[in-house]
Amino acid sequence: MRTTAAGAALLVAALSIITAATSATAAPAGPTLSWAARQLGRQALPANDGWAAEGPGTSGGGAAAPDRIHVVRTRAELVAALGGDNARNATDATPKIVYVDGVIDGFERPDGTLLDCADLADPEYSLDAYLAAYDPAVWGRADPSGPLETARVRSVANQTRQTQINVGSNTTIIGLRNARLTGLTLMVDRVSNVIVRNLTFDDARDCFPAWSPTDGDTGNWKSQYDHLSVRRSEHVWVDHNTFTDGDNPDSAQPSRFGRPYQVHDGSLDVTHTASLVTASWNRFVGRDKLMLIGSSNTVGPDVDRLRVTVHHNLFDGDLQRLPRVRFGQVDVHNNHYRLRGPGFEYALGVGVQSAIHAENNFFTLADDIDPADLIRDWGGTALTERGQLAAAR
Repeated sequence: MRTTAAGAALLVAALSIITAATSATAAPAGPTLSWAARQLGRQALPANDGWAAEGPGTSGGGAAAPDRIHVVRTRAELVAALGGDNARNATDATPKIVYVDGVIDGFERPDGTLLDCADLADPEYSLDAYLAAYDPAVWGRADPSGPLETARVRSVANQTRQTQINVGSNTTIIGLRNARLTGLTLMVDRVSNVIVRNLTFDDARDCFPAWSPTDGDTGNWKSQYDHLSVRRSEHVWVDHNTFTDGDNPDSAQPSRFGRPYQVHDGSLDVTHTASLVTASWNRFVGRDKLMLIGSSNTVGPDVDRLRVTVHHNLFDGDLQRLPRVRFGQVDVHNNHYRLRGPGFEYALGVGVQSAIHAENNFFTLADDIDPADLIRDWGGTALTERGQLAAAR
């Protein structure tokens, strides 16, 4: 992002806001916010700032009327501000600006108490039963099937209804100082013109990971939820956010069936024909699977889509997908990679028919990182590289 001195001052001022007591059911005059916060909430992506600036650009909820500007502090208020019904909020294209104040937990009930995984589990599912039934020594290498797997799928549906928050077109979601979204996924699917800024995302955990015995040589656990998922959408700007696993890193999970029991998926995935996305000035800290651009290796509707710009981000102690690209035209420039082991796999994944332009990135490598591992080729069409710098720590 081309940030002017005035723009930087505006950002600092907005992050120092003290908000008045306001709920998602604010009066038509709108919540009490500082001038800086109001300006920042209506700010559009600057011209020429990556793929999301193409054509009409990305303005999010900049045209919101006063009655669609809300400060939210709970999951229920967030859902209400986005349209009122989580199952239908993706169809609400009315311009809206949502300011997040404090911590919002995706597992929060309407009364403010928190659910846990057991509350979301189908009555016929338990992890102990799942592990006993699908142990490769017992089940073999076939994909899980039968009543217990069906109960796991129903459990996933329960969690999705609770922790996946759907976002409609023409929306800006912006954090006030120390705003945090935990245990939830923002889903941007089949919409356009969305801005997400100044938030910390942590621990978008999956209560019910699936065992995939044919993934790799020995099988792997698969989790469902990203922090922020962009699917079948255009003109999305993701800016000045932090993505972490919080106090629940995958490295602390047990090994099951001889493989890490992963409860997290991506930070920011751009898939299923999404395009015209700019990710700028974000921090991705201590995560495994980070940014997947492109759904699969199957030639189809992703061709000529997945145009994404990734610039001025910090990748700090992350292990893979920084990003991994299939089919997309992706510009990766002016990012800082602080990479270390154990567990590091690669930075740039050059997947099938992808074209990555990597320029002026800086790599700080621990002694246990081989520079040869920074790029992994899965049959990409082109990798243009210039101006990279690397230094040992």
